[in-house]
Amino acid sequence: MIRPAIILVDMLNDFVTGTLGVKRAEAIIVPLQQLVCVAHKNGVPVIFSNDAHYPLDSEVTQKWGPHAMKGTYGAEVILELAPDLAKDFVVEKHTYSGFYETGLDLLLRDLYNGEGAKTGIFGGLYTHLCVRHTVADAFFRGYHIVVASDGTEAFTAKHQKQGLEDLKNVYGAKILTVKDIIEKLSV
Repeated sequence: MIRPAIILVDMLNDFVTGTLGVKRAEAIIVPLQQLVCVAHKNGVPVIFSNDAHYPLDSEVTQKWGPHAMKGTYGAEVILELAPDLAKDFVVEKHTYSGFYETGLDLLLRDLYNGEGAKTGIFGGLYTHLCVRHTVADAFFRGYHIVVASDGTEAFTAKHQKQGLEDLKNVYGAKILTVKDIIEKLSV
């Protein structure tokens, strides 16, 4: 993988145990912890792309209701994956995509002493929604895309399967297990 960066989408209290939480989300916590640990050991940047909604954001007013409201417990990364603010990055978002009107693209281009990250390794919630839209925008910006099959999750098994298939077929994402990703990062 060329100049990788880990991008974890919406691993927030409201998405794991809160207002939009589903039990399925708990299964990806340990694999993502392992991925972050190996990334840290190998100097791979870790970026948390997090909803931080305002009351008038369209996701709040038109679709999902209040969730991950900026400054609340629900908008915090789960304790098991809490960012190390000395080395990790946190980028707030107000829509499904981690790129839309955020500094994510600029951050990725500044990594590796200004040479920029070339490969986005994606994990998080939800595969068919925020992960999908963030991956789409990464694709449109020319990044190589890897998605952790056991580091992403959706509302249902059907949503998960379809989400991963779409990421592969539409955006050319390589779908790998966290174990396989870790092996590639550790060489």
